[in-house]
Amino acid sequence: MSANAGYLTTHVLDTARGCPAANLRIELYRLDGEVRTQIASALTNADGRTDAPILPADAFETGEYELVFHAGDYLGLDGEKTFLNIIPIRFVMTEADSHYHVPLLLSPYGYSTYRGS
Repeated sequence: MSANAGYLTTHVLDTARGCPAANLRIELYRLDGEVRTQIASALTNADGRTDAPILPADAFETGEYELVFHAGDYLGLDGEKTFLNIIPIRFVMTEADSHYHVPLLLSPYGYSTYRGS
């Protein structure tokens, strides 16, 4: 177990439908200069969250990361093409003992994010 107590969570809410975004695929990458390494992949549950932290305390390291939300797969119905497809969110975690929470508020034509708690 790492000496760090930090971890990363996310939560996706479908603001058009007014509900959590269930079964949305998310990937997490660690960025090191031009090198991008996938370190996690998960599907959101019925509450729009991953079942466990997408980056748990035992794997947590400070640095630059990218969450990739596969919105097109979630938003598209019956193979319909959507305006939003892949949503990458890049951010930096600098505090080794902090909980980082990166929520995504999603609609068919826009999204927003912030550092949550």
